[in-house]
Amino acid sequence: MTDRQSPQGGRIHWMDNLRTILILMIVLYHVGGVYEAAGLWGWFWIVDDPATISWVGIVGILFDIVAIPTLFFISGYLAPASLQSKTAWAFVTVKLARLMIPWAIAVVTLIPLYKVIFLLSRGLPQEPWSTYFHLTNPNSQNWLWFLPVVMAFNVLYLLASRLRGRIKLPLWGLALAAFVLAVAYSMAAGGLLGFRSWTLTPLLDFENERLLLYVMAFLAGALCYHRRTFAARPQSRTLYTVLSSVAWIPITVHIMARVYPVLYAAGFTVTPLFRLVWWLSFHASAIIMLYLLVASFWWYLDRSGPVWRYLGRNSYGVYIIHVIVIGVLGTLLLKVAMPAVAKYLALMVLTYLCSNALVALGRRILLAAKAAGGERHAEHLPGPGV
Repeated sequence: MTDRQSPQGGRIHWMDNLRTILILMIVLYHVGGVYEAAGLWGWFWIVDDPATISWVGIVGILFDIVAIPTLFFISGYLAPASLQSKTAWAFVTVKLARLMIPWAIAVVTLIPLYKVIFLLSRGLPQEPWSTYFHLTNPNSQNWLWFLPVVMAFNVLYLLASRLRGRIKLPLWGLALAAFVLAVAYSMAAGGLLGFRSWTLTPLLDFENERLLLYVMAFLAGALCYHRRTFAARPQSRTLYTVLSSVAWIPITVHIMARVYPVLYAAGFTVTPLFRLVWWLSFHASAIIMLYLLVASFWWYLDRSGPVWRYLGRNSYGVYIIHVIVIGVLGTLLLKVAMPAVAKYLALMVLTYLCSNALVALGRRILLAAKAAGGERHAEHLPGPGV
């Protein structure tokens, strides 16, 4: 069987496909925020449609559990191959160009657009221009927080890369240790900093209680690369079958933990027992679903095609621009007389299609500009007889 371990010399099709679907999950999660019924998004989200859907928040919980940890896992898996062929400084430089330059452009363009659309969609007057940037915006970087954190994790991997040979536990043991440590960390962080608290800075934003899980997901991806976990598929799929059968249990418990405060808001208080149930169910769901998604794509979707390649090329750009597309289209749909479910489906489809089209158009324009620049440069080169 072909060794699909390394991205060098070709694409890892199943990983590209998985990343594409994870970006789609994030788009759907953010589209759901427009029609979320519990009122948890309306105070900050780019568009708050009065037409709501009771179940859209539950669907969003599923995406929230699995999408970001799995993206960190993929990012961690791709880090070692990038480092192997470069010096430490070249590795950092490439990651800065890949992650932080797009982030810097986005925070000075898309974050101001976010506030423009936020106020416009609510019929509110625009405010002084200095309040539109992420340094002065109470939502800080919003959805763009992922990029600087991935950059920080790559630097962390660079510093910790010499320690990989000292980790002797099998993957199942590492997963169990990660679960215990993540729950303990989340409980401690929640007790010290407040339940579901965020750190918001000009450069790094993250939810305090989830940070260790994200770090470990990234490092787990790097470790899987070094151990050649995906070089050959295992003969037995017993673990996959068992986890597929029981995954609904922690997911259901976590959904109930999230819904309970909404249903019983009067007199509800966050107790240590509630936080323990919340984080036990969240981390168990995240680790199990990460495994199931990775295994499913590795075994069943290790293929390519024109649609997969088109969506895969666009996925990074779609992540960066999709919230603004949601804002524009969601604002247009505010005054459309149609059921909330129809609006939700329309916004979901239109956002994904338009985001992909815009990213593809932008790439085409950049390629044309580079080609034109190359032709102008060639005109000034001396001929062969000079």
